[in-house]
Amino acid sequence: MTRRHHAVTLQQASAESPTLHMLTALTRDSSERLKAIELLIPAGLRQSVQAGPIDGSTSCLLVKSNAAAAKIRQLLPALQAHLRSRGWEVNSIRLKVQT
Repeated sequence: MTRRHHAVTLQQASAESPTLHMLTALTRDSSERLKAIELLIPAGLRQSVQAGPIDGSTSCLLVKSNAAAAKIRQLLPALQAHLRSRGWEVNSIRLKVQT
C-alpha cells in the first residue's frame, strides 16, 4: 500500500480534527477578546500583553513583565466589565507573567 503525503492548510486540518478545530476556535476567541480590550490598555503597555488561554469563564492575558502585570491588574475590573458588555461570559481574567 502506497501512502502519499500531501500538505494541507491549517484550516483544512482543523476542519478534519475536532480537537484541532476546538483549539483553533479558542485561539481565535482569545485573540478577539484581546482586540476588544486593547484600547483600554495604556498605549505603552499594549506590546507587553498577548492573548492567553481561555478556561471556561476565565480568560488569561500573557504579560511580559511584573511591572506591566501590576498596572494591568489595576485595570482588570474595567477589562472584565468591557468584555461582558460585548457579550463574553468572563468571570475573571488571570495574568501570567512570561519569563
